Amino acid sequence: MSKPDLSHGKRYRKSAKAVVPDRLYPLPEAVRLLQTFEPAKFDETVDLAIHLGIDPKKTDQLLRGAVSLPRGLGRTVRVAVFAEGDAAGSAKDAGADFVGSEDLAKKVLGGWTDFDIAIAHPDQMKVVGRLGKVLGPQGKMPSPKSGTVTPEVGQAVREFKAGKVEFRTDAGGNVHAPVGKRSFPAEHLVENVTALLDHLRAMRPAAVKGVFFSKVVLSSTMSPAVLVEVA
Repeated sequence: MSKPDLSHGKRYRKSAKAVVPDRLYPLPEAVRLLQTFEPAKFDETVDLAIHLGIDPKKTDQLLRGAVSLPRGLGRTVRVAVFAEGDAAGSAKDAGADFVGSEDLAKKVLGGWTDFDIAIAHPDQMKVVGRLGKVLGPQGKMPSPKSGTVTPEVGQAVREFKAGKVEFRTDAGGNVHAPVGKRSFPAEHLVENVTALLDHLRAMRPAAVKGVFFSKVVLSSTMSPAVLVEVA
């Protein structure tokens, strides 16, 4: 007799019994199944993980960007903006949580990274450029590709506050991104996941042949994973 899996808690193991191993679930069914799992004591974040059929060793096949989710993220996003003058005022008016220049950079260099997104005006790159060793490993370094280096800092703040999410391929060719909260109506989660997949599909590198979405997995903070069928 095989021993029970004790590497997870009772809630997780109970939920895992409802998942058919290796089965690919159509997206609406995957979301509905996820929402039948025994919930945690907080509103869990729903995450999407995609293994792409790319060669992560080739820089022309790496993806980085941002996409606005139609139903938002259901959580407060803390935004730090590197800007001065009118741009700083625009960022504050748009609801940025932290705005500064050299003073903000000094805090970050000291180890402070209590924000989710960093946005920089182009004229601040001489300041932000020094922060790569701190922000890079956390995926928070501003980049033109993700829309976080822009002269329109106020607009960028509003977009990320409303549910725009950054993504980038990791060393294994995977993309991870939050797509909402477990408490969302199922159709809202489906809309958000579809928006992210469509955006990635539109960015498919020309050099990639064969299957692009090798594996798509949906899960929440405390739940087992559900494999998603993608056409």
